[in-house]
Amino acid sequence: MDKPFKRFEPHGQGGPRIREIPLRLMFPNLVTVLAICAGLSGIRFGFEGRFETATVMVLLAAFLDGIDGRLARLLKATSKFGAQMDSLADIVNFGVAPALVLYAYLLDRAGSPGWIAALLFAIACGMRLARFNVLDEQKDRPAWQNEYFVGVPAPAGAVLVMLPLYLSFLGLEPTRPIAFAATAFTVLVAFLLVSRLPVYSGKSLKIPGDRVLLVILAVALYILLLVSYPWYTLTASVVAYLIFLPFSVLAYSRRAKKEGEAILPPDVDEGSRD
Repeated sequence: MDKPFKRFEPHGQGGPRIREIPLRLMFPNLVTVLAICAGLSGIRFGFEGRFETATVMVLLAAFLDGIDGRLARLLKATSKFGAQMDSLADIVNFGVAPALVLYAYLLDRAGSPGWIAALLFAIACGMRLARFNVLDEQKDRPAWQNEYFVGVPAPAGAVLVMLPLYLSFLGLEPTRPIAFAATAFTVLVAFLLVSRLPVYSGKSLKIPGDRVLLVILAVALYILLLVSYPWYTLTASVVAYLIFLPFSVLAYSRRAKKEGEAILPPDVDEGSRD
């Protein structure tokens, strides 16, 4: 069995021992760094007034940040360093970047309430990610509960909160009343992030063999629509996700009654810290 790290001594005696790191271990961290660059670039484009480019960069950051962990597991390149780096990148890409871009475009028209909403969203995203890390480490949860997120996941929250931007690119005028409506929507998404709503994750979803081609065709169709009509597709996706949430709660409630568990998923204990 190959060892992940090798040590060698440079020419001569008494030199420092240097570790050799396989190249495959670097790819997930490289994707994380690219995600951070995309998120920060989105903030820059937002404050330069290039909001469509800023939105694309934030969505790209969310996409890259969502695949780096899966890439690490696929390449068997997981590490504590990568996990910590990914958590820090999540705060930037799912919390700070969407909030600042939305504020630069629209929420600033609402004055202080708009800024408060942006801050609440960023803070809620950080709290949501911290809770996810804690719940992910708990091994005593029933297996079926792992099929559900506790609250809306951070990547979905980042896509949801930018709905006012999608609508504006479709012709909605960024007026002051719209800014106040966007402020209220941002606060709503922030509360969805830290709520205890059970949200189906689809981790254990299995596709029947006779429907694989249909699923592939549907995914290809969605990607083509996203490329051809990005703002229409993203708006429809946000609306569909919001409609999906009550059905997710209903499915969890039925399963909880069947298993004899609590109706709401367990939350973390905030009373003590290491």
